[in-house]
Amino acid sequence: MGKDRYKLVANNKKAYHDYFIDETYEAGVALHGTEVKSVRMGKCSVKESFIRIENGEVIAYGLHISPYEKGNIFNRDPLRPKKLLLHKYEINKLAGKIAEKGYTLVPLKVYIKGDLIKVEIGLARGKKLYDKRQDIAKKDQRREVEREFKVKNLY
Repeated sequence: MGKDRYKLVANNKKAYHDYFIDETYEAGVALHGTEVKSVRMGKCSVKESFIRIENGEVIAYGLHISPYEKGNIFNRDPLRPKKLLLHKYEINKLAGKIAEKGYTLVPLKVYIKGDLIKVEIGLARGKKLYDKRQDIAKKDQRREVEREFKVKNLY
């Protein structure tokens, strides 16, 4: 597997539904040995997780990595806070943006890039209920157009 190819482990579709994603960043994750093995087996979830910046460090909470079956005493708590690895200037930029009203950090996906485990995080603004309704209406409209196009091509 080359450095440019990656294998998706976990995806957070709900984040795209609940937030407008303005910018995305790629961050490494500080993991222990059995956690890495578990992620490589695809046992990871980002659904209920969120990200905070504390003391100049980016920390992901609720990033669930299931215990490795053969890990016995070396397994860690699946929900322990995990440090995300970003450059200092990126952390400062994100901290400044989060200080603005309405911005938050959400994990979008976990993937394996080369030999490294990465998390894509998004700088996000919350959607209001009417924004979500508009997105659903657009999706339904697109589906209807695709259905009509498919029916036309059949005949």
